[in-house]
Amino acid sequence: MKNLQVVIITGLSGSGKSTALRALEDIGFFCVDNLPVVLLPKFLSITLQSSPKIRQVAMVMDLRQKSFLEKYQRIFERLKEKGYRINILFLEAGEESLLRRFSETRRSHPLSEKRSIMEGIQEEVKKLSTLRQMADTVIDTTTSNVHQLKDTVQKQFLPSSTRKKMMISVMSFGYRYGLPADADLAIDVRFLPNPYYVEKLKNLNGHHRDVEKYVLNNEECKTFMNKAADMLNFIIPLYEKEGKVRLNVAFGCTGGKHRSVVMANQFSLFFQKQKFIVHTTHRDINKS
Repeated sequence: MKNLQVVIITGLSGSGKSTALRALEDIGFFCVDNLPVVLLPKFLSITLQSSPKIRQVAMVMDLRQKSFLEKYQRIFERLKEKGYRINILFLEAGEESLLRRFSETRRSHPLSEKRSIMEGIQEEVKKLSTLRQMADTVIDTTTSNVHQLKDTVQKQFLPSSTRKKMMISVMSFGYRYGLPADADLAIDVRFLPNPYYVEKLKNLNGHHRDVEKYVLNNEECKTFMNKAADMLNFIIPLYEKEGKVRLNVAFGCTGGKHRSVVMANQFSLFFQKQKFIVHTTHRDINKS
């Protein structure tokens, strides 16, 4: 058995394959979009030989590739015979839901060049019926939003020993540019010493070691982090008890470049050590 987990994301156009790919990337998969299926054997061989640290790969393959339907079955079966762990994730949704998504995004369906979008959707369902039967996992995204689909996909592929119900998104932001609209908890860290007023730190950001040391190496910061950790340890189990599956925690400073970035990074590590799925973004780091 090859020491490489391979997830093939496929299914109906508009069903959320790009979202599923990003969800796997967030939990450590090496991801590729629209790799031609004929290149898959060579890609996996090169990955095993030249990138031994990569243990999980995911890729989207679908009808955008002209030769996909003709060749996928033979290639997948041959790779399985060679010992690769191939897992096919098939995404689908109801016809009306797919039609609405194409209408909202004003995208054309890959099979609707000479027919209506609905006819293209129906034709794709027929063409992919055999692949759907081959799939290891089928997810219906008709009623799922982006966050729900990401949660479903990540829970499917996380080991049970590391799986937690809550997904945590950590963000840094600048109050100068407004509060994040989707923040469940917005924590103001403008009381911390500001590296902006230190000449050698002003043009650096919170990822830089010198900025991090400046922010962290004072008693007020240490006290704050301990108290914030206590609060989060208290409320997260209560959120989980109420059925909340995603928590968005945002740390804000004036410009979103120094203090908030340091805090977001520190608390991302805090959550990761507790084996939560964590996604970290720095909304305004390049604005100020």
